[in-house]
Amino acid sequence: MDTFNSIAHTLKLIGHPLRLQIVAGLIRQPKCVKDIWECLDMPQAVISQHLAKLKAGGIIEGKRFGVEIHYTVIDPMVKMVVEHLTDNEANL
Repeated sequence: MDTFNSIAHTLKLIGHPLRLQIVAGLIRQPKCVKDIWECLDMPQAVISQHLAKLKAGGIIEGKRFGVEIHYTVIDPMVKMVVEHLTDNEANL
């Protein structure tokens, strides 16, 4: 049952349309917050809140490059699921 709870939690995290779009974009290429909010035309604070949830859920990680933090997807199950679901869709 713990496995199903874990999977359900992960699906809930990526189930939000904006987080799903962020994850799809980060699968293709690591990006910093500024790149993400400019592409999605959303306030920086909104993007940061969603990134924090994805990071806390172990779906993404950030690596510092100078003054920027570049985010990438680290959960292999999420990569597989999102790539399958978004197959050739226009993403971030």
